[in-house]
Amino acid sequence: MGPSGPIWLYDGVCVLCSGAVHYTLRHEREPAIRFVAIQSREGRALAQAHGIDPDEPESFLFIEGGEALAKSDGVLALLRHLRGPARLLRIGSVLPRAMRDWLYDRVARNRYRLFGQKTACERPDPTQRHRFSLPDGT
Repeated sequence: MGPSGPIWLYDGVCVLCSGAVHYTLRHEREPAIRFVAIQSREGRALAQAHGIDPDEPESFLFIEGGEALAKSDGVLALLRHLRGPARLLRIGSVLPRAMRDWLYDRVARNRYRLFGQKTACERPDPTQRHRFSLPDGT
């Protein structure tokens, strides 16, 4: 994984987001994605640079090739790196972006209520730790 590999900026205390990270680690085509918790110093800087409030994030980002993709575009970009059942969600690309983002926003705004929230970012498996940027002390 080089410095130019894709970066996934995710909410490290969101149970849905953490589950998606675990799924990605198990189903990546190649171990190329770097995972940056929005609660980390790097994550806060990335979020602010791309207009996302790191204290109240309404989207994750998938950054690849210098392009930061948010909401449903970010999901579709991430899915291109996966094998397994989730890649079937790529069929969503036939929907207009406004409709995809409307669906994304409904889930994102209610993610803590629907899926739960942790008190701290989860520590990755030691063999994967080098791929993560986490808050200090994590």
